[in-house]
Amino acid sequence: MTQLILASSSPYRKELLQRLQLDFICINPDIDEAPKTDEPAQKLVTRLAEEKANRVSEDNPKSWIIGSDQCASFEGKLKGKPGTVEAAENQLRAFSGKEVCFYTSVCLLNREANFQTSESTQTLVRFRELTDKEISVYIETDNPIDCAGSFKAESLGISLFEAVESSDPTALIGLPLIKLSRLLRKADIL
Repeated sequence: MTQLILASSSPYRKELLQRLQLDFICINPDIDEAPKTDEPAQKLVTRLAEEKANRVSEDNPKSWIIGSDQCASFEGKLKGKPGTVEAAENQLRAFSGKEVCFYTSVCLLNREANFQTSESTQTLVRFRELTDKEISVYIETDNPIDCAGSFKAESLGISLFEAVESSDPTALIGLPLIKLSRLLRKADIL
């Protein structure tokens, strides 16, 4: 039987992958996720998804490894996980009434089979006008400190939006299942 590994410690990615009803384990890839100088968002997420998969495959060369990464681009600048309540408030305040583009990439890798392929997707989120009180209540309720863009789209965060445009709706949560399913079919796993 083929061993499938999700190169992630993200509970959100784990929960999404469980939807495909495949047996898998999770391993934290423990890589440096800092962007390179002037690295565009789409290149960053593709590079990081591939680095995560490659890192985990070093110790698991016969396994099929899934790596994924996501970041936001707002007014030409990368926006990641806020890390603190204050940073989340500042992000949501800046996003209020504006559009933010999220890039999500997924990589499927098997060293032994000499197989590696990646796909990326773009999601455009239009935020509605948000008051400071709405932002504070939202952050206190949903605690999105570990989420790119300071929201959980799978939870109460959806109430912050006017619209979402994407060809792969799960990408906004952190793992594009439509793209991943295509890669898994290509590898004869799904």
